[in-house]
Amino acid sequence: MSANEGTRAYDAVIVGAGHNGLVAAAYLARAGRSVLVLERLDHTGGAAVSTRPFAGIDARLSRYSYLVSLLPEKIVRDLGLDFRVRSRTISSYTPAERAGRPTGLLVGGGEQRTREAFARLTGGDREYEAWQRFYGMTGHVAQRVFPTLTEPLPTRDELRRRIDDEAAWRALFEEPVGVAIERTFTDDLVRGVVLTDALIGTFADAHDPTLVQNRCFLYHVIGGGTGAWDVPVGGMGALTDALADAARAAGARIATGHEAIRIDTDGTTAEVVYRTATGEGTATARHVLVNASPHELAVLTGDPAPEPVEGAQLKVNMLLTRLPRLRDPEADPREAFAGTFHIAEGYRQLATAHAQAAAGELPAAPPSEIYCHSLTDPTILGADLAGRGYQTLTLFGLHAPARLFDRDNDAVREELLKSTLAQLDAHLAEPLADCLATDADGRPCIEAKTPLDLERDLRLPGGNIFHRALSWPYAQEDSGRWGVETRHSNVLLCGAGAVRGGGVSGVPGHNAAMAVLERN
Repeated sequence: MSANEGTRAYDAVIVGAGHNGLVAAAYLARAGRSVLVLERLDHTGGAAVSTRPFAGIDARLSRYSYLVSLLPEKIVRDLGLDFRVRSRTISSYTPAERAGRPTGLLVGGGEQRTREAFARLTGGDREYEAWQRFYGMTGHVAQRVFPTLTEPLPTRDELRRRIDDEAAWRALFEEPVGVAIERTFTDDLVRGVVLTDALIGTFADAHDPTLVQNRCFLYHVIGGGTGAWDVPVGGMGALTDALADAARAAGARIATGHEAIRIDTDGTTAEVVYRTATGEGTATARHVLVNASPHELAVLTGDPAPEPVEGAQLKVNMLLTRLPRLRDPEADPREAFAGTFHIAEGYRQLATAHAQAAAGELPAAPPSEIYCHSLTDPTILGADLAGRGYQTLTLFGLHAPARLFDRDNDAVREELLKSTLAQLDAHLAEPLADCLATDADGRPCIEAKTPLDLERDLRLPGGNIFHRALSWPYAQEDSGRWGVETRHSNVLLCGAGAVRGGGVSGVPGHNAAMAVLERN
């Protein structure tokens, strides 16, 4: 498609070929609608892509988003996607030091091993039994809430009745999650491990009165009705490639290198003006679905833009020649790094890091979590690398708000990366630097992305991976029937900033498509 084709009319124009836009395109095209997808980049996938970031190295990493939990099997089944995930045998490992000796908490590998790991760390069964009760409660909530994500929004009272557990409702929906954590657990390290799910990409304290941390926690424990986080086989790009194939096979047109720059609508018909390398063009449509942030939507429609909610993470991709040995003599690196490896994430450490970052300082002990994709799915590595024992590591740093990088993004990135890796090195029997692979130019295979990098590369306002603060999964005064509606009746929001958006789920794309089909 070229910019000089003149105005073309479609049933739906979708702005953005990230995973949610592709989900919407596939559903609408399969329903017989004419669909055009406009994507400013030269490829599809948005933040859910796989790339080879290291020169001359055949390792295809999930560069931005990297795990799958919230993608409903319904979407995979409905669209006939050739896409699979694999479960991680280990949920998490958290290194620690007790009585002057290195140890750690391994969660996974069977109930007996997990119970024994809790007993070694805490000296008894109390914390393990509290863990079982707490995650039994979140599991019940997950079973009741997750199926509603692809239905019209329930009211708050309807969701409360559906959960049918007043203690769980109070703990997750009404009180700061820190209250439930402190009431349930006594060990500082265990408390910290639980709290981390409330802080992924969310800059908040355990007792933030806005409950933004509760909303983050909720979305991290309801995925699939179990809360499990799985590894996408072939990397995250395997999902978006499958979605693009499904959309095209159904008849959708995907135009890369086409940047939407304006949406004009009278509520019945909309015109989308786009820019290419050779000029401008216009597409008309009955509906426009915007797979971008609410801020970008406002820019396109000329409406007042909401204030960005800053992101708060450091994303690091690495390729190693081998996994490093650990100081904990009981820990096998192939198990410890297979799940989520928690660093500097004790409960008090997280509170201190938040307070320091809120004061404009880099945390002295930056918290982060790490996992090794290639242990569960070696297909992302070329045969030579896999045969030589190479492994990937993905690190996600917490409490790194965008404001910290304003003075000098490059310098602060390097400073934070250095101190984050130092926290990891404190639990290793050898420096991580000794295990890093080098690329074809002799440079270490490591890259880091700050919120400002994500804002530049992906147009995420403030580098927020959720596009804005996460919402409760029930209807608010202005949320509409599906949580995708906007003030323009034929313009819908189908990105992560929609109600029930955030994460790699496809839910906003599904719901926007359902809203269109329901109207027709």
